[in-house]
Amino acid sequence: MRKREITRQTIEAYSQWLYQNEKSPATIQKYRHSLELFSQYAKGRPVSKELVLKWKEQLRERMAPGTVNGALAALNGFFRYKHWEDCVVKLIRIRKRVYCLEQKELSREEYTRLVRAAKDAGNERMVMVLQTVCVTGMRISELKFITVESLEKRAVEVECKGKIRTVFLTASLCQALRQYAQIRQITRGALFITRSGRPLDRSNIWREMKQLGHQAGVEPEKVFPHNLRHLFARTYYSQEKDLLRLSDILGHSSINTTRIYTMESGGNHIRQLENMGLMVDMGRENAGTGDMNGNSIDVEPDWIEG
Repeated sequence: MRKREITRQTIEAYSQWLYQNEKSPATIQKYRHSLELFSQYAKGRPVSKELVLKWKEQLRERMAPGTVNGALAALNGFFRYKHWEDCVVKLIRIRKRVYCLEQKELSREEYTRLVRAAKDAGNERMVMVLQTVCVTGMRISELKFITVESLEKRAVEVECKGKIRTVFLTASLCQALRQYAQIRQITRGALFITRSGRPLDRSNIWREMKQLGHQAGVEPEKVFPHNLRHLFARTYYSQEKDLLRLSDILGHSSINTTRIYTMESGGNHIRQLENMGLMVDMGRENAGTGDMNGNSIDVEPDWIEG
């Protein structure tokens, strides 16, 4: 039986196959990264389910379950492409979380501090990147579609994951982007580009955001590009309460994905429970016959139900 290996050549061939099947550049990049990590772990050993399971256990010791599942999904996709079905492993079962983690939730005030830190550092590009993502709810990978020409239409045609949607730009955002284009002497084409003229990618923005987070005094676990999109979603939903419309705006295939974006924090839920005032103060005289403001209330007989 021929030795099963994951080499640079097989990773490249698989990446080309993904491209031909119209997978997004971001997806291809993530899959490549996971395959390269596993190849480094294997160190030339033949690929087997036993080896993959050992790698899975190693990942679980140092990564979040969702991150581990992303790496395993990339590996499983490669195995199916190579017809190595016996190497496919199960993903980690993650119990659905009802509330988001408050320590990872970026607040409006913290977002404002990031923008001001970018301004103080003279980083006009990041000033506009942060605001553009947060005002529109766009993905970082979709920033390349914002062009000088699109500012006149106040709308951007975005293509992502095989779908095209329209992202509208507010008047104030368009005005700020026009000023940015003038300062950078960009007269046509994409606005957010590197010095070499290539579109900004997630790694560029991630690195600069981390630096700004330190300067702005924002906890590192809250500072990542996608959190701006989450802030947009929470703000929109709290104002409009229209989950279906928000799903369309964000370009989600499933409304269940949008529900994740709009999850409130556990701390906020606790505050809502406290405000209901249903806890009886047992230290008061005649407790149980008055409401939380001390007003008399009728007590129903024990036999009355529901």
